[in-house]
Amino acid sequence: MTPTLDAAATAWLLAATAMVLLMTPGLAIFYGGMVRSSGVLNMLMMSFISIPLVTVAWLVFGYSLAFAPDAGGGLIGNLEFLGLSGIDPNTLHVVDATTGAAVPELLYVTFQLTFAILTVALVSGAIADRAKFSAWMIFVPVWALIVYAPIAHWVWTSDGWLFKLGTLDYAGGLVVEIASGASALAMALVLGPRIGFKVDAMRPHNLPFVLLGAGLLWFGWFGFNAGSALNANGMASAVFLNTLVAGCLGMLGWLVVEQVRDGRPTTFGAASGAVAGLVAITPSCGSVNTLGALIVGLVAGVVCSFAVGLKFKGGYDDSLDVVGVHFVGGVVGTLLIGLLANAVMTNGAEGLLYGGGLAQLGKQAVGVLVVALFAFGVTFALGKVIDKTIGFRVSREDEVGGIDFALHAETAYAEGVHGHNPRKFGEGPFGH
Repeated sequence: MTPTLDAAATAWLLAATAMVLLMTPGLAIFYGGMVRSSGVLNMLMMSFISIPLVTVAWLVFGYSLAFAPDAGGGLIGNLEFLGLSGIDPNTLHVVDATTGAAVPELLYVTFQLTFAILTVALVSGAIADRAKFSAWMIFVPVWALIVYAPIAHWVWTSDGWLFKLGTLDYAGGLVVEIASGASALAMALVLGPRIGFKVDAMRPHNLPFVLLGAGLLWFGWFGFNAGSALNANGMASAVFLNTLVAGCLGMLGWLVVEQVRDGRPTTFGAASGAVAGLVAITPSCGSVNTLGALIVGLVAGVVCSFAVGLKFKGGYDDSLDVVGVHFVGGVVGTLLIGLLANAVMTNGAEGLLYGGGLAQLGKQAVGVLVVALFAFGVTFALGKVIDKTIGFRVSREDEVGGIDFALHAETAYAEGVHGHNPRKFGEGPFGH
């Protein structure tokens, strides 16, 4: 059937792409509020710089490696689309093979680019307050090409080996959440713990920032998940509702744990719980019904609320709980597909609780294991190479004195930075 431009699908995907791009600034604010005041600008910059760096890498190599025809074995795309070769405003990407409905290929390229940007930005949360910005600028585009692009090819292209296996990942539980979470663990181990880990409280310096960032992420997540339908139809609507439901139940689950365990619910827990639910529904939003989404969100909120404490027992300093929320939440959502997948949503595959047996659960487990090991191993090697060459961690003096001023010659707040007393009215910049 001859592809035909679908105006409604194009309009929805344009909006969804903008929504997903907003998630990276939202993540910057979310992470920025979670760190101490002397590192907030650096945290913001680590997310924002991911936008141009990944964009360049994606347009030159990344899109082709991820979405071009397979180069062999379902492992990586060939270089047919190198530098977007052969793609122009008239090139179409089919979103419905039955009707031939299509969107501009350039729009699909951009939509997928926003996913890649956000994924690498997520990793930064594990190494907050101690990473060199110059090293991070090298890490970002290389990681996008050698970790993200291959996994995207495995899972989201018809000739990718996990796609052929039948592993389901609607919007990025494997490609985004588990890949970033496993990579975050690798980088936390490469850089080692912050000075004062397990001793100092290291509390978030701005909880309103955390809640604002979580709200922006939640908004963008509708584009992330429902946009992955690539069409303005009933599936996009069902995924939209599933995303809302899971975020709500994730928040409630986390707060219940806090109330029972600690005696009071927290704003930080509310934000974290919502994100945990959204993370878990990302792979499963197109595979489960509304009841399934409720279960996915609730389980993720409860499980992740306990998982964030594992870093203290394990001795790895995952500064902003990327492992505890994104990796664990991604695993929860991906594996629950094997239990809760509904044929009405998947057009075939069914989970154990819907009479599908253990087959789908096994396929999901294979995806989790392989993606986690690949992302961890390659990221650890990349981090070590950068660390051994130019160094990945700031000096002890810069970490103690304040990474914002040391790396960017700026501070987020005019008063009380670096332990210095604020100047009195009338004093000059050098205290004269």
